[in-house]
Amino acid sequence: MRRWIVVCVGVLCLWGTAAQAQPVDPRSERGLTNLGNLFVPKGQWIAGLGASYSTHDNNAYSFLIIEGINSEGYTVKVTPLVAYALWDNMAIGAKFTYSRAMQRIRNAEIALGGDLALDYYYTVQHDYSMGVIWRQYIPLGHNKRFALFNEVQLSFGGGESQFAMDEPIHGTYQKQFSAALGISPGLVAFATNNLAFEVNIGMMGISYSQAKQVHNQVTSGKRSSSGMNFRINPLAIGLGVSFYL
Repeated sequence: MRRWIVVCVGVLCLWGTAAQAQPVDPRSERGLTNLGNLFVPKGQWIAGLGASYSTHDNNAYSFLIIEGINSEGYTVKVTPLVAYALWDNMAIGAKFTYSRAMQRIRNAEIALGGDLALDYYYTVQHDYSMGVIWRQYIPLGHNKRFALFNEVQLSFGGGESQFAMDEPIHGTYQKQFSAALGISPGLVAFATNNLAFEVNIGMMGISYSQAKQVHNQVTSGKRSSSGMNFRINPLAIGLGVSFYL
């Protein structure tokens, strides 16, 4: 659609036509649709590995109303992933997670004015999950070294755990299943042309879990739970290294 424009200066008049202004795409103003902002090109493979390890050892330690804690434990977690860029700045792939945790409390006392004490407690837990991920990269301007990314993951997993406590020892064996849909924003920084470091944080998601347990190989029980989380989880911060091939 065109409209006439007439401009008069003194006794001289000029006229012509002008095209009607087209609406501006807000994404263009942010640069998200600019093809020049290429960070991960189509056809690139991404392989990565995240890992964490922590350990603790308490000797006559006190925490709030619990005194004389003598305990030890550790937690180890590994998360390999592989993805393929089907489009520029966009990739899909798979991620596997395995974790193992152990906690042993030799003794502890609860300071509530009574005779409450824990003589022995031991637990070991294994968890694993497999997920499909979709990741979109958002370059910081025309920078080729730093970019934000948003990762959506659909995962299914399971695990088993064993608990033992008291004297004589009472034991419980448990198996669990879980499913989750989550969103994890993060930041990627290239150290070399192919090597990058990543940090991401669990922010929101929907989850379901079910557990079945057997106590002393006699009685059994089960529990199921579901939830929706829309808050940042500081305990779900992940660090990793990725190779862009």
